Amino acid sequence: MSYPDADAPEEIRWQGKFITARQRGRWEYVGRARGIRAAVIVAVDDGHVLLVEQYRVPLGRNCLELPAGLIGDEAGSEGETVEASAARELEEETGYRPDRIEVIGEFASSPGMVSETFSLVRAVGLTKVGDGGGVPGENITVHRVPLADIADFVAARRADGTIMDVKLLTLLGAGILAGA
Repeated sequence: MSYPDADAPEEIRWQGKFITARQRGRWEYVGRARGIRAAVIVAVDDGHVLLVEQYRVPLGRNCLELPAGLIGDEAGSEGETVEASAARELEEETGYRPDRIEVIGEFASSPGMVSETFSLVRAVGLTKVGDGGGVPGENITVHRVPLADIADFVAARRADGTIMDVKLLTLLGAGILAGA
């Protein structure tokens, strides 16, 4: 089978510190620079899921998300594992430290326009060790939401003008399929 533009040369149109705009044939897309990847964390503790909310400049409003972070984005951390990055980011963003991280798999969130993929992981055995909130300037709000109330919580945040990250579908999927 032939795929249009699959064999066209890739051209870099613009590159910043974290993002690269590319073109391959007729396709324009963006991706992470320098091979940086992301880890997204599903952290469930005693029937509650940890969510983070922060202002996202590209959207112009707050976004409700699963905790996440870049792997190997800091100088000297280029060889960081998915598990180490996810544990570090979970503690930094939420104040919870996991006993272990289990890799679920690799996913793409918008494959028609972004080449970035992320590793979805599950954090197991959580211990609260701090307040979270991210690094200075991130201004992350941490939400610990009962799993049974997740759909209502998302609806309430949406009604307040908060946008939802697509990865929240991991928590809402069963209810959506059941028509709830």
